Amino acid sequence: MIRPGKRLAAGRGKRTAALMSLPVLPLAWFVALQEHPPWMAAAYLAYLLIVIVVPGTMFWRRLTGGAGWRSADVILGTAFGLAVEALLYPLGMLFEMPFAALLMPALALGMLRGLPRRKLPERPTPWWSMAGAMVAVGVAAAWFVRVGSQLVPLDGSDALRPNSDTPHNLALAGEVTHHFPPKIPYADGGWLTSHWAAYEHIASTHWITSVPLDVLTHRMVPFAWILLTVLGAAAVGMLLTGRAVAAPIAAGLVVAGGDLVAWPWAVSDRVFADGPFSLGGLTSPSQAFSTVLLLPLIAVTASLLRRRAGTTRAELFRLFVAAGVLVAALALTKATTLPVYATGLAVAWIYLTVRRGRLNLRALVLGVGVAAAYTLTFFVVLRGAASSVRFDPGATFESLADRMGGGSAVAVIAVVVVVGWAMPVVGALLIRRRVARDPMVVFLVAGFVAAVLGASLLADRGDTQLFFVRTGFVFGVLLATWGLGSLERRQYWVAGIAIAIGVAAIYWGRYRSPKSCTTANCFGQGLAVALVIAVLGIGVFGLVLRGSRRTWAVIAVAVLVGTTVSPTVASVRRFANPPLTSYESIAPGGIEAARFIRRNSGSNDRIATNVHCHQPRASHCQTGSYWIAGYAERRVLVEGWAYRARVDDSYPAGVQGPYWNQDELRLNDEVFSNPSRQLIETLRTTYGVQWLLLDERVSAPPKNLDKLTELRFQLGTIRVYQIYPPPPENPFPTRTPSPTGTPTPGFPTQTPGSPSSTPGSPSTSFPTGTQFPGQTQPTQPSPTGPLPTSTTPTFPTTPVPTQITTTPGLNSP
Repeated sequence: MIRPGKRLAAGRGKRTAALMSLPVLPLAWFVALQEHPPWMAAAYLAYLLIVIVVPGTMFWRRLTGGAGWRSADVILGTAFGLAVEALLYPLGMLFEMPFAALLMPALALGMLRGLPRRKLPERPTPWWSMAGAMVAVGVAAAWFVRVGSQLVPLDGSDALRPNSDTPHNLALAGEVTHHFPPKIPYADGGWLTSHWAAYEHIASTHWITSVPLDVLTHRMVPFAWILLTVLGAAAVGMLLTGRAVAAPIAAGLVVAGGDLVAWPWAVSDRVFADGPFSLGGLTSPSQAFSTVLLLPLIAVTASLLRRRAGTTRAELFRLFVAAGVLVAALALTKATTLPVYATGLAVAWIYLTVRRGRLNLRALVLGVGVAAAYTLTFFVVLRGAASSVRFDPGATFESLADRMGGGSAVAVIAVVVVVGWAMPVVGALLIRRRVARDPMVVFLVAGFVAAVLGASLLADRGDTQLFFVRTGFVFGVLLATWGLGSLERRQYWVAGIAIAIGVAAIYWGRYRSPKSCTTANCFGQGLAVALVIAVLGIGVFGLVLRGSRRTWAVIAVAVLVGTTVSPTVASVRRFANPPLTSYESIAPGGIEAARFIRRNSGSNDRIATNVHCHQPRASHCQTGSYWIAGYAERRVLVEGWAYRARVDDSYPAGVQGPYWNQDELRLNDEVFSNPSRQLIETLRTTYGVQWLLLDERVSAPPKNLDKLTELRFQLGTIRVYQIYPPPPENPFPTRTPSPTGTPTPGFPTQTPGSPSSTPGSPSTSFPTGTQFPGQTQPTQPSPTGPLPTSTTPTFPTTPVPTQITTTPGLNSP
């Protein structure tokens, strides 16, 4: 018999062991971001804790009643806090209050005081469960140090050779930081017809912490969302299964899992690493953020559809409020997420309605809310812009066949790829809980099938239909977690050995393929080898154990799940080097020049440039240049316009079509070839251009450009000019007394250089000390004396000062 004292001591020891694993999170955070000054990592972490984690957890627990584990509530509450921030930030920007997120602690405190308190049922999280999840966090941090942080260089010569995605994301982050509603920052300022909620967290963090936008966009925020995906899947796995063992299983599958890829050419392709540890996940903030928001939405959906006994109407209303916040944030984040969720919800609603013989109102209300959010987003955010995604069954697999050098094996490729995508679903075979008692199994399976169908039946020029599969990855992980989490304690060592067999099988298939596959038509050979080894492993291991049918099922499912572990691990080897271009898409000195404009301009200033092509002077102009708008955080009149499908659907001629306003483009380019005072004034007054950025690799600077403007910066191949208003014809007029003793209208009432007391007078049009190209201040007469009328003032040859005028606006830190 165990004494109470010993039992209490054992419980304290387990809690101590669990708490000792928690420092893995901050340690992993600072280690993964060691290339940056420590204050940046500390500032973001402080912002996340004070503004997001604590208020979000309070919101989550008060609205949903909790998940049953405090650790799960903290994780899901953090994701819910991000959703609240995504809805609060645009409201603040409408009233020029970019620090609106700082209101979240006060709002959470008000909700805590306003809603009635209730005791939430909680279970302690076992130390081994928390420690297992922290192991996955450590692996994620190691992966980020080894691979993730190397994919997007921020400094040095490599930073000048990114693909178009990196500066495009930075340009959108800069636009959301300084303007709302957002417009296209790199082409004419038209309305931004894409989902921008993911960039709001970046913008809000930048305002409050002063961490640079490029560090947030390409380092801190992606890593934070990876960690939240790992821990969020662990929390939802615990909620679905009701067992703490699901936490390390789900976290491990997110880190090591993927799809079934056994041919060598696909290992290094970004298309097939569909988890958060892929290049696509790192270069698409909207996809990464949508995964973070989807996990708490699945948790709320489970609470609603499972019909917990004793739920009051007030508690049900709060659940719908929580679901509404998450649905609204998701609608603003990614177009491929809500359709997958809605399909699973619709199938679950049909199933519940048919099984119980009456209309299921909870699922119906959720479905109506999703439809309303999607419709509102389409007309308000996307402004009714038609999508370029089309119904074209098999186009995804045809493009893969083209990469292999021929289209004769499309059917085989389709079968192999779909089988690989669907492999995690086999985990549902081990779920012990009867489907009739839990509609969440139907929801997850239907959502996963919808994701695979979306990627198989739809097509887009940029292969954006594959983001359906990236959304379905979470559904597959949860199904596999649910199945493996349903095992009995003595069966886990069997499952562990079986998973190792699956890992060995897929690695052997990969290892043999490069040596034996010498033609484009033998891409399935590695997969065949892996499956043969997997089947032999299942048979031999099953015969050795001589177990029951349940044991055979555990072995088979675990082996098949183990075959999906290799893509992430292989990406550590294949993606260690960044996918850079062979040419410098960013001009030498361009980043410094753009940052110079950012420091010396207002947020409403606009730039004109001669840079349009991703590769300068290329035979085919890839009009995908966005780096000026990204690093300057200012709108550019015409820079690039290739992202028609993802950003500005108003361009009807296609991704690489001509610019829609040829007159504007001709005016923009003429200032860099044949400038004139009238042309520059048209740019300044009609289009609001205050800066000119010229890349000498595109065209040589005109001889008279520095006479009409002021050269403010020069480095590498970049020149930056500033446009000033033209000086008055007679800036220092003779004062003529009027008969009534009042100043003559239109003339200053004080001496030149002194502040004017009459609003709107010429002397108030330009700040004191501001000079224009070719103009200097006189040395005579004295500021206190009258201006002589018989002598012409002399002008010393002093250099133009560096003081400039800027357009008022929100200035970021």
